[in-house]
Amino acid sequence: MNEIVSAVCMILGTFFSLIAAIGVVRFPDLYLRMAAGTKAGTLGAGLNLLAVAAYYNNIEVTTKVMAAILFFIITAPVGAHMIGRAAYLTGVKLWSGSVRDDLKRDLKILREKPKS
Repeated sequence: MNEIVSAVCMILGTFFSLIAAIGVVRFPDLYLRMAAGTKAGTLGAGLNLLAVAAYYNNIEVTTKVMAAILFFIITAPVGAHMIGRAAYLTGVKLWSGSVRDDLKRDLKILREKPKS
């Protein structure tokens, strides 16, 4: 049974990692590429790690896997957010088909705030 659960998690993890890779190659700008790489990549890596935990079925391995998954879930979105914000502030252009630019509005509000 452990092998079946492990195989299913590995196949799903590989699928989501492939989706992340395709998104990084196909999306038109840095911001969309980062979103694809972060979301699908984190899910893919997490499922692959769950496959390892299911296969070995050992408390030591499972604890390390859960710590690694937690690390991915915490650091990947924060890292992508910081890289995206730095790219925006240094002038990396949005895709021409972008509909909204919330950060532009937020930065304008921050600049207009009176200093006390």
